[in-house]
Formats: sequence, C-alpha cells, structure tokens
Amino acid sequence: MKIYVYAITKNEEKFVDRWMDSVNEADAVYVLDTGSTDNTVQKLKARGAIVKEKIFDPWRFDTARNASLDLVPKDADICVCIDLDEVLEPGWRKKLEKIWKKGTTRLKYNYNWSFDKYGNPAVNFYIEKIHTRNGYEWTHPVHEVLKPKVKEQIITTDEITVNHYPDTSKSRGSYMKLLELSVKEDPEDDRNMHYLGREYMYYHKYNEAIDTLIKHLKLKKAVWKDERSASMRFIARSYRNLGRIDEARMWLQKAKEETPYLREPFVESAMMEVDNGNFKDAEKDLLIALKIDKKYKNYINEPFCYDSTVYDLLSICEYNLGKIAEAIYYIDIAIKMNPDEKRLKENRKLMNEVLNGN
Repeated sequence: MKIYVYAITKNEEKFVDRWMDSVNEADAVYVLDTGSTDNTVQKLKARGAIVKEKIFDPWRFDTARNASLDLVPKDADICVCIDLDEVLEPGWRKKLEKIWKKGTTRLKYNYNWSFDKYGNPAVNFYIEKIHTRNGYEWTHPVHEVLKPKVKEQIITTDEITVNHYPDTSKSRGSYMKLLELSVKEDPEDDRNMHYLGREYMYYHKYNEAIDTLIKHLKLKKAVWKDERSASMRFIARSYRNLGRIDEARMWLQKAKEETPYLREPFVESAMMEVDNGNFKDAEKDLLIALKIDKKYKNYINEPFCYDSTVYDLLSICEYNLGKIAEAIYYIDIAIKMNPDEKRLKENRKLMNEVLNGN
C-alpha cells in the first residue's frame, strides 16, 4: 500500500520534530504551509517532508485542507490527515495495513482530544481523517469535515490512536466569524449551528448563544440526542450566567430527559444546585450520575463528569445535609482520584473534626 500523510501548518516549528517522528512510517509526508514566519518550513524540509507554501485570503480551513490534499499523488491508496499538534502512536502503519480491507474508503479511529493533569485521557472520541485518495473533499470554513463523493465503506477501530497536544497560546478568535459564515452558507447544517451557539457561549455572548442553540434544536437534521442534550446544557449554562436560574433549571431538566444515559446533564445540574445551596437536589442528581457507569466516546464528554468532581460535590452535599460519615466516604474517593488537591485534604480534616466532635 502507498500511504501518505498530509497536513496544513502555520508557525508550528516547536511541534515539527515530535510530529515527524510520529508520521515517519508513511511513504511520504506532504505539508502545505499557509504563511509561517518562523522556521516551520525549514525544519519540515530538513526532516524530509515535502512542503509547499500558499497564503489564503480570505482564510478558510476547508480551502486550505483541499489544497493540501491536492499535494498527495493520485496513486495513493490511503491518505492520513493529521495536524502538527497531534501525534500518531507508534506502529500505526502496520495496524492500518492489517485493518484496511478491500473496498474500505475511510477509517474511524481513537482520538484523545485532551488529557487531565495526570496524563489520562479526559475527552476521547472517534475521528475519521484517514481515507482514500479519491472520492473526498473538505467542506465548511471551520470545523471542516470530509464530504464523501463516493459510497462509503467505513471501518471503526481502537487499534490506532492519535493524541492531541494543542498550542494553548494560539488564538481561536477567527472561529466565530468563520462559524457565522458556515451557518450562513448552510443554515440547515446542525453540526455547525451547534458549534456556533457553543462559541457564543464561550465568548460570553449568552443571549446570542441561547438563540442559536434553540435554532439548532429546531433543525430537522438535529436528531443526535447527545448533541441536542449538549445544546440544552449550554442554553442552561447561558441562562445561569445571566442570573436566570429558573430557566437554567428548566433546560437542564430537558437535557436529563433527552439523554438519561449520560452523566453530563445530571452533574451540571448538581453543580448549579450546590452553588445555590440546594444540597438535597444536588445529591439526587449526583447519585443518579454515579449509576451511569458507561462513558460514551464522543466530543461532548465533560471531564468533570468522570474525574473527582462528582465525589467532591457529593461530600459537600452530605456534609451540609448532616451526613458526616457519608461525606468522609465520598471525599476519600475524591482524594484518591486527585491526591494533589489541597482543598480536598483540608475538607477531609474538617469533616473528621466534626465527626469526632472537635
């Protein structure tokens, strides 16, 4: 098989060596530089990558992606699109050759989007940027996706993993305008309508977020319950930030009803109730969340639903409800999961003093 890697880049010289080490199992590596002013191009060439340079004005991710794909020879069997802030785990090529069957057009594989402070995957889901050379094109100005022009045959695997280590110093300020453009170009696209509403929320444009996320929920294509539930949570989060707790509570209830199999709406509801001193209601939500032991692989996972937060909040609830022994039980679990958190240890000491009547 002829397997080629392709990418776009701009000012990512600090990632070059790590990235090239991870993709060196490919037959060739093609990179389109979109205007670097550092040593990205020189370093990539020195490591053996085939690099072309082109500036796009106005900027669109899909246009740049398609131009980078054009660099890949037409006789390629498999194309692997991977950004420079991502790392393929070693041995990926042999696994890919074994997994790829005749007629396969695309592969879904394991993606660790973020990690906790202990190096454990926090947000994990499948992505599908490994594909045949022909039959695909990138679409959408931002949060771009591969659009098939052929009948797809997709294989899903956990054998191949990409880890994401983003450059947190880089601005994502252009995303909002690009998302607004994407929604203008395709107002029926549920995915980017959701992303736009989320982006408004991130930038504290809460009224715009609420309006846009409600639009998302009304779209005919918006049928994926997990994403619908996330929109409901973000509406609630926006109302909460506006000080409108009753509306926030209503939308969190809708999210719970939409996805009773996900922890996210229950934990988010509990966090709000704890802040408002409603410890009994928060306790109820958290105990339901603990009974949900399956973590689904999708991008809307919230790390606080699966780390020490649930046990930490439960310990606070039980303490305020006068259940000191139960509070100690839960905070001990939280400390075991998050041993570096001083606040937890201080809370544990206080609870023990109360239990012993000191």
